[in-house]
This record gives sequence, C-alpha cells and structure tokens, in this order.
Amino acid sequence: MTANADLLARRLAAVPRGVATAFPVFADRAANAELWDVEGKRYVDFAGGIAVLNTGHRHPRVMAAVQRQLERFTHTAFQVIAYESYIELAERLNARAPFSGPAKTIFFTTGGEALENAVKIARAATGRSGVITFTGGFHGRTMLTMAMTGKVAPYKKKFGPLPAEVWHLPFPNELTGVTVEQTLDALGFLFRADIEPERVAAIVVEPVQGEGGFYETPSVLWKALRQICDTHGIVLVADEVQTGFGRTGKLFAVEHSGVEPDLVTMAKSLGGGFPISGVLGRAHLMDAAEPGGLGGTYGGSPVACAAALAVLDTIDQDGLLARADAVGAKIKARLATIAARNDTVPITAIRGRGAMIGFDLVESHGDYRPDADATKRVVAAALDAGLILLSCGVAGNVIRILVPLTVEDSVLDDGLAALETALIAARRP
Repeated sequence: MTANADLLARRLAAVPRGVATAFPVFADRAANAELWDVEGKRYVDFAGGIAVLNTGHRHPRVMAAVQRQLERFTHTAFQVIAYESYIELAERLNARAPFSGPAKTIFFTTGGEALENAVKIARAATGRSGVITFTGGFHGRTMLTMAMTGKVAPYKKKFGPLPAEVWHLPFPNELTGVTVEQTLDALGFLFRADIEPERVAAIVVEPVQGEGGFYETPSVLWKALRQICDTHGIVLVADEVQTGFGRTGKLFAVEHSGVEPDLVTMAKSLGGGFPISGVLGRAHLMDAAEPGGLGGTYGGSPVACAAALAVLDTIDQDGLLARADAVGAKIKARLATIAARNDTVPITAIRGRGAMIGFDLVESHGDYRPDADATKRVVAAALDAGLILLSCGVAGNVIRILVPLTVEDSVLDDGLAALETALIAARRP
C-alpha cells in the first residue's frame, strides 16, 4: 500500500514549495461528497476542490457526457476547428445571463484567465486602462490578477513590480468597521487624487468575497456602483468564479443584489471538475476586441464543454438551487447550536447565502478578536476527524464550507459531526 508519508516525501523533493498543499494526505478516489486517501481513510469533503464541485466528485451525468466526448475527439483548438458543444454552452449561458439584452460568452481554462480577459474586453470596449477592485478580494495568480487581488501575503510577496493602473477600495464589513459610505468616500477620493473616472475601464466585484472571508457585497454598494458606472461609462464586472453555478441558491450570486453587471467571470463549478472558465457579457462589449485578440489553445476544451453542459443539466434537473438553500439552512442551524456551547473554540458571525457558508473563530465569546491560531487547530483537528475543511479571511480566522450541493443528508450529518468534534478538540486548555 502506498503511504501518505512516502508520497509527501516525494512531493517535497519533486514539486516546488511555492505551490502549497493544505494537507499531508493524498487522494485515491472520490464520489460525490466523500474522498478516500491512499491509505484507505474516508473523508467528508467540505472543500469541494475550492468551490469546483458543486455537483460533487464524478457526478454520473458529468462522467457520462465526458466519456461520450472522449470517444469522439479531445482537442482541436476552437480557433482552428470549432465544435458545437462550445456554441451550445455559450447559448445556454447567454440565455441565463444576469442582465437584460443580448449576451455573448467566450471560454478559457482558468479563473485567472477569465479575469484577465474581462479586463481586456473592458479596455477594448472603453479605450481606457484603469481597474478598480477591493481589499480582501481574490482574482487570481497571474501578474494582472495578482495586482487586482487585495491581499499581499502570500499572493504578491516577492513577485513585484506588478502591473500599474490597478487601485483598491476598502471592502465594507461591519466586523472591521468599514461602512458602505466609507467605501464610496474612498472611491470619491480615488477619483480626485489618483485617476479620473473617465480613465477607468472596469470596477470588479466579487458578490461574496471568497478568499477574503465569505463576506457578501451589500446590495446598497452594488446599486451605488451601478449608478457610478452608468454615469461615467465604466464596465461593472461580477467575479463569479467562486460564487457561481448554484452555490448561493441562484445560478449567479449577483442575482441576489437586484443589480445587472456588464460582464460576469466564471470558472470552478462550471466544469464539474474539468478545467473551464469564461466571460459572459453584454454583446456589444464582448464584440469590442478584434478577431484573434481573445482566445487560448485549450480555452473551451471540448471535454470541458461536454462536462459543463452536463453540469447545467444537473443543476436544473436535480433542483440544486433549492438544494443549496436547504443544505445551507441545515449547516447554519447546526452552527448556531454549536455557537451556544461553552466547550468549543468560540465561533461567531455565521453567514452565507445558499450553501456558501462561513463563520469566524474568535478568542472569546462576545468579544471579536480574530483567532487565527485556533482556526489552524480546527482545520487540523477536522482532518483527524475525517473532514476536509478550509480556512480563509484577511485575518486567517474564517472557516468556509463548500460542500457539494449533491451531498447526501447522511454524509452532511457526518461532516457536521466531525466539525463539532474538531471545534471541541481545538479549544484552548
């Protein structure tokens, strides 16, 4: 039997340390919301490959679609020989666009590519260069998306200088004392001190900050940004890479805001475990780039397009939008019960739309002092208890839950029990 320790030693010798791995265990097989390591230990998966597996590991509908495509062809490069599945996927997403009017979609491979190309499209459409994002936001690890990301360590450390013409606004969060009014005041200051609004191509917003701590962008901010973008001809971009495809109870999380974006970036759960990303946008903006200006060798892989079409079928046919709400309600109810206990690491600020759930770990009940050390202990204790769990947040004290929406009730119960066990085991002596 292959041992985790042996593989870890090989990994350390062969793979650079710059790509971190959260846990010293190695996957052997997985199904829906469960994973088994090479030593046979079973885990409930509350990470979902970082929001990739809304439809679970190896969903039968996705696997069947991929198998059918594998028997036909695996690659042509869409720029050389096109294929129907790319067009059909674009058509289906255009029909579900969270904005009115004609829409078009282009596909890439990673979330970072989607964000890079959203900026390219916005710049081509406006003839401008500036990009505005938010502190705590995460948009990728390419040079431009590192600049757009609102957190230095570990994403920007040692990699500068970064591309210019990117500015950050403070993200509103009552836990850190930043209000929407202060955010908008900062935008006004930015327009007066650094860049005139007529030079801004795009404002990019995550409907719910992912790496930043699962904090939702307030609807009032969305409405204010929409008005500002309309006034100054700025493209409003919703970064749905982590929030998209049913996670929050809507196909796109921005639908909760009541505001229509101009462009939407997509990736992660669109492919059901296969790499695909995209930009969905208003047709007149999407057509601004010249032919050949957008694309990528593997962008919109026929295998990934087949998987993505099956994902959309699964979301609709299996009722996953309603399922997200049901799963999220169950998780939050259990967390509320745990929060009332006095024998666990103190938790607070339980939040989340649908099944995109986060909560904060603090030093003591009733006193908001982030406890990053306790968060690390909880994640480690969860692994011991058979639960794959991820943390996040600017202060490193947020636990995020991204369990597949297809999770069986019994498996969800197992995961929540393991989480409670971990919160007890990780409490301070």
